[in-house]
Amino acid sequence: MSVTAQGVTIPRSGLADTVMERLTATYPKAADPRRAAQTQAYLKDVAPFLGVPAPLRRELSRTVLAGTPRPDETDCTAIALRCWELPEREYAYFAVDYLRRHVKRLSSGFLPVARHLVTTVSWWDTVDALAAHVVGGLVAADPRLLTSEMDSWIEDDDLWVARTALLHQLRYKDATDTERLFAYCLRQCGHPDFFIRKAIGWCLREYAKTDPDAVRGFVERERGRLAPLSVREALKNL
Repeated sequence: MSVTAQGVTIPRSGLADTVMERLTATYPKAADPRRAAQTQAYLKDVAPFLGVPAPLRRELSRTVLAGTPRPDETDCTAIALRCWELPEREYAYFAVDYLRRHVKRLSSGFLPVARHLVTTVSWWDTVDALAAHVVGGLVAADPRLLTSEMDSWIEDDDLWVARTALLHQLRYKDATDTERLFAYCLRQCGHPDFFIRKAIGWCLREYAKTDPDAVRGFVERERGRLAPLSVREALKNL
């Protein structure tokens, strides 16, 4: 076993051994240094890239996973953490896709692993998918995580943890906890960072597809507290 920087243990997993062996043999063969440099620049040098475009990457992933069994939570943990230890960003994308595919096999006990992924080599390209599809899925399956975890995450000093709390209900539609959504937006409405202000507008805009009157009313009541960016994003489609 090995231990990550935040104390999250990488468990033993035979499936992870197989997947990682195939993955690290397959992805580099499709590397494109010119595309890698362009993508790295676009994403502000958050990490090095192999330069594998998304459609090809997903095709290669299907080859990597061909014939493998359905994972349990231990397998998912091992694969995700081992991918995150590799420098090239495409391996993190593989892990995010894998977790999204198997999120229903994860329990609330996976949340510390998700937090580690959110707070390690953090940027919107991985955080947003983890928020909406992994953390969101965990909370939907165990709503007790709202009070025990999400209400703490929205207060967190790490902007990516707070952004995750804002975005975790992004796909909930009618199941959205509207009171909590609006409360989270107000809790972070004075945040100076672009990524928090953008997230506030984004989660409101997305919920407006379900209840436009609620969002319109909230923005009108709180316009003086919300950043102009958040207001623009929230009302973009109304």
